[in-house]
Amino acid sequence: GKWRLPTVMQAEGAGNWPKPPFAGGELWLWGRNQFGQLGQGNTTTYSSPVQVGALTTWMNAACSNYYGMLTVTSGGAAWSWGSGASGQLGHNSTTDYSSPVQIGALTDWSEMSGGFYAPSGATKTDGTLWVWGSGTYGGLGQGNTTGYSSPVQVGALTTWLQFAAGYYFSTAVKTDGTLWTWGRNNYGQLGQGNTTDISSPVQVGALTAWQKVSCNYRFSGAVKTDGTLWMWGRNDKGQLGQENTTDYSSPVQVGALTDWSDLVCGWSFTLAIKTDGTLWGFGNNNVGMLGQNNTTNYSSPVQVGVLTTWLALGAGLYNSAALTTDKTLYTWGQGSDGQTG
Repeated sequence: GKWRLPTVMQAEGAGNWPKPPFAGGELWLWGRNQFGQLGQGNTTTYSSPVQVGALTTWMNAACSNYYGMLTVTSGGAAWSWGSGASGQLGHNSTTDYSSPVQIGALTDWSEMSGGFYAPSGATKTDGTLWVWGSGTYGGLGQGNTTGYSSPVQVGALTTWLQFAAGYYFSTAVKTDGTLWTWGRNNYGQLGQGNTTDISSPVQVGALTAWQKVSCNYRFSGAVKTDGTLWMWGRNDKGQLGQENTTDYSSPVQVGALTDWSDLVCGWSFTLAIKTDGTLWGFGNNNVGMLGQNNTTNYSSPVQVGVLTTWLALGAGLYNSAALTTDKTLYTWGQGSDGQTG
């Protein structure tokens, strides 16, 4: 299968940094730190990368848009720190932590994802899916709107492959290629053809060709196994790539190309990589997060530079990051809190 992990050195928000399985590495963070989300034992903002502790076994780092950090080490242990206001750190409390704290004692965690306020969640090596944080609008998939400050399982299935958390809603892909969503749906971000909130997982259509999903503030996107790119939900800034600002409550294809390989959703913009290694963006660009050397919004994909060696992506509220195949890290967009490093 396609390696989706680990997610390392991520921008403030969602992202993915695929690379082969390895023993882990150092973890470095930078930017705003008012809740200790940089893991330095303090609340000092850093405008250059600072190492988190001395461990060299970090495998996955998922930044919550609401000032938290979720990580997994190569031994399968889960760790979190930063703001715990809604229980999103999974420590059975709402306490803030400025240094890494292990979530329980289990060592079978696989991939982590954190949304804005809620939810936080992770898959395990046995294919189960677990979530925690605020349950507002049903974003935890428990059939209710209850919040949980410790991990709770989503159903009993052992076929979850990838999980992505948005703004009070969740998206996930199963091993059979089906796509599932639940939670807040006021802009159609669940892809169900309506705007009804749903508190348990529901399938998006009947297709079994979904490969990678991402979501953020009230919109979602996904790549299929045939290389097509699909988006749905809020579109006020053109973040769905449809050459308009119309919201869509069901998946709509971005153009007709079949060479898309990966994507990440920022707060109101989208970045995506093609199989030829080029990088493309669309949506909000008010502080330059689309990398066009301007602040013009784009409602259809525009290429970022001319490089053909882009490997992995990260996107936050108003900043972007990307890694090339030679392991060079690039950042752009808002830098007011040092988040461009």
